[in-house]
Order: sequence, then structure tokens, then C-alpha cells
Amino acid sequence: MSILKIAFLQLMPGADAGENREIGLRACREAKEMGADIALFPEMWSSGYRIPAADAERRELPVAADGPFVRAFREEAEKLRMAVGITYLERYDPLPRNTLSLFDRRGEEVLRYAKVHTCDFDIERQLARGDGFYTAPLETGAGVVQAGAMICFDREFPESARVLMLEGAELVLVPNACPMDLNRLSQLRTRAFENMMAVATCNYPAGHPDCNGHSTLFDGIAWEEGDGSRDCCLLEAGGEPGIYLAALDLDRLRRYREREVFGNAYRRPGVYRALAEEAVRPPFVRGDARR
Repeated sequence: MSILKIAFLQLMPGADAGENREIGLRACREAKEMGADIALFPEMWSSGYRIPAADAERRELPVAADGPFVRAFREEAEKLRMAVGITYLERYDPLPRNTLSLFDRRGEEVLRYAKVHTCDFDIERQLARGDGFYTAPLETGAGVVQAGAMICFDREFPESARVLMLEGAELVLVPNACPMDLNRLSQLRTRAFENMMAVATCNYPAGHPDCNGHSTLFDGIAWEEGDGSRDCCLLEAGGEPGIYLAALDLDRLRRYREREVFGNAYRRPGVYRALAEEAVRPPFVRGDARR
């Protein structure tokens, strides 16, 4: 049996990247003691999801993908023999990026993902966007799992998860920094259900600006043969800070994917061309008074 234990590091950040590095490293060690195979951070952990408006500070706050902050978590992953998904405001030319680096249990970076759907209606318009959605085989103590990532606002777009499904994702990691209400939780449940893949979301706790905890794991298994419908939510944390552990049965998920009809089984890509036409204006856009 292949049981993957995921630790959701739903923690309050410190004052700067140095303090967040120390808080994060301690949390990784605690997660390992709890039996975790992978530890996941909330969105942009290096700065506690802080994006400075001033140009000078925005140049100083980002950290390099190969610099001391990220390297500390690579080394900790190797030391603990535990996969780590660390998030940070990445120094990038010409603008910083909102990035996740995923290290396997040997400390190898198997995936670096930058947020594609930046919140351009807000301060994230100061950031560069990622260029696509990718997956990679992630070696963990529970075996290899095909992993991908979305970051926060990415989940608002069904296409994000759909591309990851087509890339073979079994597990999608979702660092987050926003209030998780009924509708957003329903989005995550739906992304898991319609693509037959697990979706693991780690949020900041209540008390952090505009956040309320409720980190979740949905395994994407809507029902079992002969047992009817089931709740695919394996974890919904409360609002309190903490490390929350959830177990994902990879063998069960893989058996489900082999026999069920969602994901790619009966898609009709030939009729979806309008989804990729950027020149097509939608019937309603932000600021449009029409209903």
C-alpha cells in the first residue's frame, strides 16, 4: 500500500526572509517527526505574501532561486529525506515572480513553478507571470508520485488543473494566501473531482491579513464501486496556526483513475478551440456594467 503523508504548514510568517527561513526549517523538522513524506508551505513564504509597492524595496525583497533562502530548504529536504514545497518571491528579470520550488527526498529540485494567473487587479500586477503548467515525478518516502502545482488565483481557472491532468498529474500542490470560503473550497473540490487527481492546498492561518486557514486535501475519488458517492475531502483544517497532516492513498487513487470516466476519457478537444483564442472578448469582463 502506497500512503503519501502530506504536511500542511499553516503557519504565521515572521518579519523577514531570515526569520521565515528559521520558522520554516523548524516546521519541516516537526513535519518529519510527525511522519510526513512531503511538507507544503503557503504562498510566497519568503516574504509572508508581502509585495512592496516601492520600486527600491521590490528590488531588495525577492530571493534568488539558487540563493541561501531556497538552498536551505533544498538541504533540509535532503537531510530529512522528505520532499519540500517551498514558496518565495523570486528575484527575476525584469520583474520578480511568485514561485514554488519542489524538492524531492534527495534534495533535487524536480519542479520550479511560477504563478501563471497573477492577480493583475491588485499588487501582483507588479510581478512577472509564469509561462505554463508542468508536472514532474516526485520521489518521496511513499514512492514516486507525478506532481504539479497551481498557486492561489490559478485555481479560479479550470484550464490550470485541466492542463496539469493532461500532463499526468496525480497530485497538485496549491500554495495559497486568501480567505478560503465555501465557493473557493468548492472550486478545489471540483478541480480534484473533474480531473481525478488529488489537490493539496496550504493557506496562511487566521490572523494573517486576508487569510483564514482551512488548508485542505481533496483526493478526487468521488465514489467507490458498490459504495456510492463519498466525500473526497480528506482534510479541512481550522483557522488556527499549526502543522496539519493528511494521508493520501495513492494506490486507491490510481485504481480509481484506471476505471472511471472523468479526466481525459471522453473529452472533445475539437470543440474547445474558443478557450485558447485570446482575441475573443468574453460576454462579461471586470468593469463591464452589462449583466
